[in-house]
Amino acid sequence: MEVVHDGEQVEFGGAVRRAVLGYLLLHANQVVPTSRVLRALWDEHAPPTARKMVQNAVSGIRRTLAMNAGEAVLHTTSPGYRLQVDPDSVDVYHFRRLVAQGRAAIETGSTRWGVSLLREALELWRGRALADLVERGTIWSELAAVENERLLALEDCFDAELSCGRHREITPELEILTEAEPLRERLCQQFMLALYRSGRQADALNVYRRTRMALVDGLGIEPGRELQHLQHLILEHDLSIQAPMLVA
Repeated sequence: MEVVHDGEQVEFGGAVRRAVLGYLLLHANQVVPTSRVLRALWDEHAPPTARKMVQNAVSGIRRTLAMNAGEAVLHTTSPGYRLQVDPDSVDVYHFRRLVAQGRAAIETGSTRWGVSLLREALELWRGRALADLVERGTIWSELAAVENERLLALEDCFDAELSCGRHREITPELEILTEAEPLRERLCQQFMLALYRSGRQADALNVYRRTRMALVDGLGIEPGRELQHLQHLILEHDLSIQAPMLVA
């Protein structure tokens, strides 16, 4: 997590203060009950002083925001706290707006413009969300949901780029992602298609075998129908999965 004001990084102090700020940012402009903050920070093992620690963290965050963060204000609002902030000043909300615009552009036929918007959104990421807190053992469902949003945006972007004939350009990125997310069938399907369209049928079939093994070993399930169907089409050199014919 980074807070930047006038080009300078703002120091927010220790782990509790950063965790409270991070959790409130994930729920910006909403009232977050104190009980939820306590569960987020300590699960069911909050120390006796936990509530006081949160109160002290809130006081410190409020002072720092007042000096460095312009219009961002942390309110105490029953039954907890509300961090009032311009959504476009927080990367995750800016990301969501750009993704929505990119998807809308693709749906209306402006595929290349949609890809540009999705790529702009994805460039906001510099690693996993709140990675500093995750390294300390923070496990929030909100962080898993945000990471899934990133992967869905990537998958939508790859689909659009495949439709634009950019299979060779996205192959290296897909190789890395499928190694990191071997159970994500849509990514593997896109990688297989990009490889096949690049003249690498054997490599595409190897990706299918690797994915099937990961699914069987990890989850005890076979690949879904779409992935199995794509394997069949690749084996048959079906014309329906050839690269699109593009007009200059």
